[in-house]
Amino acid sequence: MFPKASLTVAVALALLSSATPVVQETGTRIPFVKRSFITNEDGTFNHAEALKQTVRTHNKHRQNMINLEQNMGREAFPEGAEIKPVMHYNATSHHGKRQKEPTTDQGGDLEWTGPISIGTPAQSFTIDFDTGSSDLWVPNSACTSSTCSSKHKYDAAESSTSAKKSGTFSIKYGDGSTVSGPIYTDKVSVAGVTAAGQYLSPVTTLSSSFGGDPTDGILGMAYPAISSLKQSPFFNTAFSQKTAASNVFAMKLAQSGSELYLGGTDASLYTGSIEYHPSTQRFWQLSNAKALVDMTVANSGFSTIIDSGTTIMYGPPSAVKTFYAKVPGSAVYDSNAGYYSYPCNALPTISFNWGGKNWVISSANFNLGMTSAGSNRCIGALAGQDLGLGNNVWLLGDSFMKNQYTVFSFAQNAVGFASLS
Repeated sequence: MFPKASLTVAVALALLSSATPVVQETGTRIPFVKRSFITNEDGTFNHAEALKQTVRTHNKHRQNMINLEQNMGREAFPEGAEIKPVMHYNATSHHGKRQKEPTTDQGGDLEWTGPISIGTPAQSFTIDFDTGSSDLWVPNSACTSSTCSSKHKYDAAESSTSAKKSGTFSIKYGDGSTVSGPIYTDKVSVAGVTAAGQYLSPVTTLSSSFGGDPTDGILGMAYPAISSLKQSPFFNTAFSQKTAASNVFAMKLAQSGSELYLGGTDASLYTGSIEYHPSTQRFWQLSNAKALVDMTVANSGFSTIIDSGTTIMYGPPSAVKTFYAKVPGSAVYDSNAGYYSYPCNALPTISFNWGGKNWVISSANFNLGMTSAGSNRCIGALAGQDLGLGNNVWLLGDSFMKNQYTVFSFAQNAVGFASLS
């Protein structure tokens, strides 16, 4: 059994500015659950679960590139981007052993989840809010596989606002199975923010890789350009229908007091101004990044995708090798998966910069766990992996996001960072 941690959705009910901090006087807050898989209860690195996450992240972004090609053409691909083959999980590929499953949360956060409702009357689901994808899917009442047995299931026949659409939805996963199903529209609500006629897929086939997952499905919060459904994602629809107060949402991901804020920013959760940087209108992707070890620039001139749907950070293998060369005592831990180890008690200050301040990753958030019980070596949260996103594109997941307040502005097509209060 996993413990619960506080993650909240806050919904702005008054008009907010996307450019300046505004104290929200009224709103709706709903507790959310954080689940941990990557760090075992004894503080060691759960190698098997980390590899599973790498496979899922690889295949998610493989599908994103397929969607981008179908929606905008190959000319929309960054230099060096490609549609990679499906990655498969091999349980015996890491030192020939499996790590034990965790039983308590030790900070190796995998997903940030919360409730949504679909249909009329409302059918409730627990959802992973993912800034690295753009579609909504949940299990279908017609799904009879064992993977669906513990999930909440959507029954279109029970909703007076459902409408079946043409086409199908499908994503391939590394165990050889898929998430696939028909396409519907229906009313979708998140803490009072509602999108009528929202496109979604109630999937009839659910990959076995989701069998132990605490969530029912995924709600994507990136741009329409990477939507497999080729439709407006939930938050965009809600804003267009004027149920979200502004075209901005924000996240605080932390051990306590976590929050997803829809329709603006919650100024009680951060201090100072928000440092905004322009984003592409595909992923939440920022250019001209630098990675620093202490105050020394290890890498520069690359792009970063901010993805709440993964814990681990990824960069091109050669770039990550260059990065760890600046970390004293670091060494390759898993050459295939791109993981590195370092002395647990001697991590230098790690930060990223986009032309403003250095945004530091705490030593706790950079540490995925000890290589073995009692070891003085730990696994770094940055791994070398070619996800097909481009020659010089990195992916920054929750290990980065947990260190500051993160704002996603469709109004400015920008991502902003602010210091946590």
